[in-house]
Amino acid sequence: MIRIQGFVSVACFLFYLAWKMGAAAAAGDGSNGTVAPTHYSVRIGAVLDSNSFMGAMIDVCISMARWDFYATHADYRTRLDIHRKYAHNDFDMTSAVLELIKNEEVHSILGPQTWTEGKLVPELGGKAHVPVISFTDRGGSLSYTPSPYFIRPAPNDLDQAKAFASICQGFEWHEAVVLYQDTNYATRFLSMLNKAFQDADIRLAHVVAISTLAEDRHIMNELKKLKKMQTRVFLVHMNAVLGSRLFILAKKADMMSEGYAWLVTHSLGNSLNSIDSAAIECMEGVLGLRAHVPKTKNLDNFRNRWKKNMLLMKPDSTGRELNVYGLWAYDTVWALAMAVENIGPVNPDFLDINNSKSGSDMFGVQISQIGPKLVRELQNITFQGLTGEFYLIDGQPKASSWEIFNVFETGDKTIGYWTSDQGIMPKFSSSTRQSYSTSIKELKTIIWPGDSVKQPKGVAIQKLRVGVPKKYGFTQFVNVPDNLHTNQTKITGYSLDIFHAVMAQLNFSVDYYEIIPFTNESGFSNGTYNDLLHNVGKAFDIAVGDITILADRAGYVDFTLPYSESGTVLVVKNKKGKDMWSFVKPFRWDLWLTIISTCIFIGIVLRLLEHRENEKSDSAGTNNQKFEFLFWFPISILAFPEKNMVASHWSRFVLVVWLLMAYIMMQSYTANLSAIFTVDQLDFRFSNDYYIGIQKGSFTKDFLVDRLHVNESKIKEYSTIKEYHYAMNKGSENGGIDAIFDEIPYMKLFLDQYDSDYKIVGTTFRTDGFGFAFPLKSPLVVNFSRAILSVTEDENMSAIEQRNFGPKYSPFNQSDSVNKQSPSLTAFDFGGLFILVASALLFALFCSETSVGQKLTERVRYYHHRCSVFLSFRGNEPKVNSTVNPDRSGDSSSEKEKGPDVSDRLNLDDSSGPGTPARESEQGNADISAKDGQANESESEQKDIAVSARQISS
Repeated sequence: MIRIQGFVSVACFLFYLAWKMGAAAAAGDGSNGTVAPTHYSVRIGAVLDSNSFMGAMIDVCISMARWDFYATHADYRTRLDIHRKYAHNDFDMTSAVLELIKNEEVHSILGPQTWTEGKLVPELGGKAHVPVISFTDRGGSLSYTPSPYFIRPAPNDLDQAKAFASICQGFEWHEAVVLYQDTNYATRFLSMLNKAFQDADIRLAHVVAISTLAEDRHIMNELKKLKKMQTRVFLVHMNAVLGSRLFILAKKADMMSEGYAWLVTHSLGNSLNSIDSAAIECMEGVLGLRAHVPKTKNLDNFRNRWKKNMLLMKPDSTGRELNVYGLWAYDTVWALAMAVENIGPVNPDFLDINNSKSGSDMFGVQISQIGPKLVRELQNITFQGLTGEFYLIDGQPKASSWEIFNVFETGDKTIGYWTSDQGIMPKFSSSTRQSYSTSIKELKTIIWPGDSVKQPKGVAIQKLRVGVPKKYGFTQFVNVPDNLHTNQTKITGYSLDIFHAVMAQLNFSVDYYEIIPFTNESGFSNGTYNDLLHNVGKAFDIAVGDITILADRAGYVDFTLPYSESGTVLVVKNKKGKDMWSFVKPFRWDLWLTIISTCIFIGIVLRLLEHRENEKSDSAGTNNQKFEFLFWFPISILAFPEKNMVASHWSRFVLVVWLLMAYIMMQSYTANLSAIFTVDQLDFRFSNDYYIGIQKGSFTKDFLVDRLHVNESKIKEYSTIKEYHYAMNKGSENGGIDAIFDEIPYMKLFLDQYDSDYKIVGTTFRTDGFGFAFPLKSPLVVNFSRAILSVTEDENMSAIEQRNFGPKYSPFNQSDSVNKQSPSLTAFDFGGLFILVASALLFALFCSETSVGQKLTERVRYYHHRCSVFLSFRGNEPKVNSTVNPDRSGDSSSEKEKGPDVSDRLNLDDSSGPGTPARESEQGNADISAKDGQANESESEQKDIAVSARQISS
């Protein structure tokens, strides 16, 4: 070992000697031994911690970056002259920065790299216009200082917070505990993490701040407190030193076992190679994020060269691997060298500090003239560095990508990637574009704590105290026996069956849950449902039972989604008994009276229209027969719709109108009578004449008083179905009730038992049904709600209902059959129909009995007769021409042979018109003879034909 160290020392000495000789040779090259300077030095400061591996690694990377850059850009006129200062604490760091600015007159500072520095360093840089470039993520409050003279090429912490939110979404973790190192920087990062988690609907269940100087005893106490919580997801934001201590203690506390999930930020993830093997072994199963660095040949070559230089320059810090902080330092020096060169021609006077008194401050620092230009140039620098594309936006790098890694015994492996625009990806690709994803299905296999491949569910409950109400009625929902003993009887009911089914559907495990009845020492109920809910979070972790979800209750508990039907209804006794006069109920008395009056009026009109025909007929009846005709004819025509019952055409018109009205009335009567026999006609109203029954201890009492304004003295409380039935049979007059106001699930049970005696009437009042109650902001609400949806949509739900409510229980909401008021029809409902009928009757009387009407009828008949003759004549035109022009055979048709056919047509047309004019009595007699089957030719018919022919020809 001594020989190796001696060899290394000799090699370093020879290297230094060769460098000195080269410098002397360069100085001696020129005329007369003097050469004009070809390069201008720009002083740059660097604050490093020589006692840490991080400081040694960055120091080597800075030296290599300067050497590589100017070897590649030998034609550059500027050279970075790096002045190093070493600091081990905050005071030394501040003193080093002040000395670099004031005495060394540097124009930029690389570093610092500690966590706990305050705002003094960025203030010094801003006062002196000296850019402070921090290539680590440990910039404390520096990273949030709005000063343009602070530049941080490290990734944005907001992107890291969003990446963790996506990971929690992908694994369906709805809450997490954060353990962070108590610094200004960590506090600011915590605010970003909280915002990202809120956007992803993830709750920060607990936040624990641990000091850098905290003892192991204090850390262990905090871990024991966290172990008692239900949350099993922990996010650690610490440096490598404190983080390694934490995981060693977590291993001792048995919190690195199966069921736990641990996440680490890139502050610890990027420093895994600086943690000893004992701590890495305790971190097995941890997931973390670190900045993604593309693998290239240049990067591999640099790693190899860095190892050699590290051995030569920092032999005490060997044995550890290069991390991303050294790469950021390397790229930062390259960017700074490019910016200095891009400023342009530089003379020594311009590079000096402005010593004007006006630029001084309390520290005595002066303002750099090159600083503002240097900041502008750094914002415009773009190149492909070891960490990828180097490009700054407002002092921060553009959106970066992250690696998701998993720690195992011998190291770590990358299982996926995350980018701000594409989310979680199994493979990194900058060219492929996809929608934002939080899916973890395509990630590589993950080893979780406890050497398990089973994904932690994020929540674990050791013991759950379940409170249930003590009921004396409707025990189908919750049945707490009076002689309850743990080993003999148990609490049963519909609500408990739903709860057991929900527990089987949860995405986390519950070690043990105890069902505790809400009773006093005597075994009786300890209060109302509201009293039970006020004990949630105290005596109980959850309340299970037929607990209605109400807005006022949501002020002190959180409810799950409902697992039952919702709504409150009114149930009344079905008083529809046997009634021998039900057939008259479809029409009210005024409508019956109107129908009878209409029949009489139609009979009178028909009597007036038929009196002439009866006078001409030899079969005219007696006065009694005429009276019977007056009243019974409109009714008899419905049963005997014979055409020959009336002789007048206007009478037939009246009968058509009457038949139309009668058809409408019969259809309405039939429909309303069917409704009477099938629908309850009880008309119930909330009034002081009725007493209303409710369930004892129910919220419905407040609902009736506050919302429906029912007098509280008219409300009676009952506990069981039998008590409801007994009170309803007694009625309000005998000390009972006339209606029940309760929730649908209870009333369905009541109606299933007494289906034929009661009905649901009126409006269904909205409620949210039954649900489970948790303390406010409980993370279990979401998990139980999702499990309730799975249970209620499962096919086994019907089996649960029938097991508790009986095989006749209907899964459908019986409130759908709410009875509607079906009153008797009135005369007003058919007012328009009666007006039309009356108008038609009056029109028929007017046309038949008045002279004006008769003239109008005669005129209508005349024009109708002419149209008929014209159509008949046009139809026989070829036959008429044949009387004048003989056919091809030489025979001519006789006009008399055609005459009877035309006459018959004319007579039929005459008989189709209403009324019979007196001046055409002969033609009327011909019509009558045609009805009797005696169609003989007469001279009057021939005259009519001749007259018609002359009229047409004229």
